Amino acid sequence: MLAFRMDPALLRERELFKKRALSTPAVEKRQAASDSGSHKKKKPKVDKESSSGSKHSTESSNGNFNIKASSGYKFGCLAKIVNYMKTRHQNGDTHFLTLDEILDETKLLDISMKQKQWLMTEALVSNPKIEVRDGTYGFKPKYNLKDKKALLRLLDKHDQLGLGGVLLDDVEEGLPNSAKAIKALGDQIIFVTRPDKKKILFYNDKHCQFAVDEEFQKLWRSVPVDSIDEEKIEEYLKKQGISSMQETGPKKVLPVQKRKKQGGQRKRHFKTHNNHLAGVLEDYSDGVPVKK
Repeated sequence: MLAFRMDPALLRERELFKKRALSTPAVEKRQAASDSGSHKKKKPKVDKESSSGSKHSTESSNGNFNIKASSGYKFGCLAKIVNYMKTRHQNGDTHFLTLDEILDETKLLDISMKQKQWLMTEALVSNPKIEVRDGTYGFKPKYNLKDKKALLRLLDKHDQLGLGGVLLDDVEEGLPNSAKAIKALGDQIIFVTRPDKKKILFYNDKHCQFAVDEEFQKLWRSVPVDSIDEEKIEEYLKKQGISSMQETGPKKVLPVQKRKKQGGQRKRHFKTHNNHLAGVLEDYSDGVPVKK
């Protein structure tokens, strides 16, 4: 039987390879990989603790914005309450409500105690459209009108005092079932639309309505005034002994404009030279002096 003898150099390299393999085992590499993975998993846990620990933070653990903790949500709740109070007032529900009843009817029961306290002590108390009575709240319109008679009295008063008309928006805000009341008044009200498309209500005073004879109407329409200047019309009226409406009204006093002093008008003082020749030199600024 033949036996092969291995090269001693190959045997030495084999022993060295075994020693290197034993010095760097594969088990330690797996353990290091598992340790690195555990560190990665701990990072979001630390972020969760830090985010939940801060009371005034507006961001959740996943980075989303906390809407209920923002000031926009707070003022949005206030706007919702004011609009609700206005709507119920227009529908005829004018009795006052507590804050809990308002939050219940507006479905804002999930607000925090801090926001509720802000509504009670600051927001609703200082709002110009909310009236407070003994801890209860109601809507406060510009004109508090109960019925169509109250609206007619308001328009009549404005007409007598020369205050003009009343905005339809203000009437709808303060008069419950305003559309029905305005329709019932009929021709006692005159509508005028402003350039900004807003409607104004005026009292239609029927005592000022009178019939004008057709002869006077023809004379009035026969006078052409389109091409005549207003100053000429006023001058013609003065010659006929008729005063215009502009003179009876309050005259506007124009502010007196102060004249600015011009710097060039100030007298300048120049230094005089050649004082030693005062008796010899003559002044020719006004022309040639006449010899005496």
